[in-house]
Amino acid sequence: MNMSTLSIILGGGAGTRLYPLTKLRAKPAVPLAGRYRLIDVPISNSINSKIPRIFVLTQFNSASLNRHLSQSYRFDRFTNGFVTVLAAEQTPASKDWFQGTADAVRRGLPHMEGYRHDHALILSGDHLYSMDYQKVLAHHQETDADVTIGTIPVTAEQAPAFGILKTDDQHEITEFYEKPPADQLEGKESPVSPELEEKGRVYLASMGIYVFDRGPLRSLLEANPDDNDFGKQIIPKAIEEAKVVNYPFTGYWRDVGTIRSFYEANLMMGQPEPRFSLYDPNRPLYTHARMLPPAKVQNASIQDSLIAEGSLVVDSEVSKSVVGIRSYVGANTTLKNTVMMGADHFRWHDMEERGFLEGPPNPGIGEGSVVDGAIIDKNVSIGKNCVIENREGVEEKETERYHIRDGIVVIPKNTVIPDGTII
Repeated sequence: MNMSTLSIILGGGAGTRLYPLTKLRAKPAVPLAGRYRLIDVPISNSINSKIPRIFVLTQFNSASLNRHLSQSYRFDRFTNGFVTVLAAEQTPASKDWFQGTADAVRRGLPHMEGYRHDHALILSGDHLYSMDYQKVLAHHQETDADVTIGTIPVTAEQAPAFGILKTDDQHEITEFYEKPPADQLEGKESPVSPELEEKGRVYLASMGIYVFDRGPLRSLLEANPDDNDFGKQIIPKAIEEAKVVNYPFTGYWRDVGTIRSFYEANLMMGQPEPRFSLYDPNRPLYTHARMLPPAKVQNASIQDSLIAEGSLVVDSEVSKSVVGIRSYVGANTTLKNTVMMGADHFRWHDMEERGFLEGPPNPGIGEGSVVDGAIIDKNVSIGKNCVIENREGVEEKETERYHIRDGIVVIPKNTVIPDGTII
């Protein structure tokens, strides 16, 4: 176990890019792949990297996130591990919400300083990837860095969406550019392997993964009390004042903080050879261990899809979709290119016997419905003979029962779609 490093996961702000999935929950609590949540990715990477002391910084809609973390991550007394939520709190020094990523860490420092550590590993809560952080820490120490930033090589077409770092031949970062316009990329290339150069991936994008030595982190945050953001403010100052080194990563990494990227990442995991695998025995993705029965499929056709436990799929056609826990897909239903997050209770669970009141009585998809190109949030009840496929090709729309974001129909949590509805 690495007891010299603390893992600090940034829960993000209001999650407006993922709305309406973040209407009732914090961004890290958004369900992923039918049975996980986004926060499970950095926590699992930390645990698999033998860094068991983990803080999660959050402030918006954190009740479901707190519940998930308390149910999922209970360490035994022999590991000294923990997952602790640090929510924005009023103190004599500050009565405001977190003003940004750096402000959140600055205000969390008094809680973290009570734990022995030499390094702080700062991570984002809405990225999909698998990484051994011990390799990052080893690189950090070998290069005698004060700060190490994880980067991924991108093309000129992708670069304007990221913070771009320029390095020398020794991995040291010399310049930082926040989302540079496409016509200003000249001279911002960094040394990369011949294979990456051939693909045009010569710009190093920040992954939002930082390793700080304990001293430099504290001094940078305390010396710049008005700098609230790591990427835009703290990192550029660190490059001027300290030794900041690049850790190059070439595996799969995806920011799933938008509706489109979240949707595509979920569907990718059901493909025959996904770039992010849920089936690596050496790097499992941990989550809440539910005591659910296996999925049951009755006379259905299923292709390139994930079917989570507790689901029932009856006489239907399911392709390129994710069917989440306790889902019900009724007879003669067609489900394509859809992320279905599942339900908190079975469709046939008597309302009078439930221990909670949230959600409609019959979650799932009724008989004879067609759903194509949608995200169906938890506990949604879609009636019989409905058609949900954005027939008119609308890019953005907001109604009481559904939203369209990036051309994808999103049905918010607990919504009831009446029989015969056409979207």
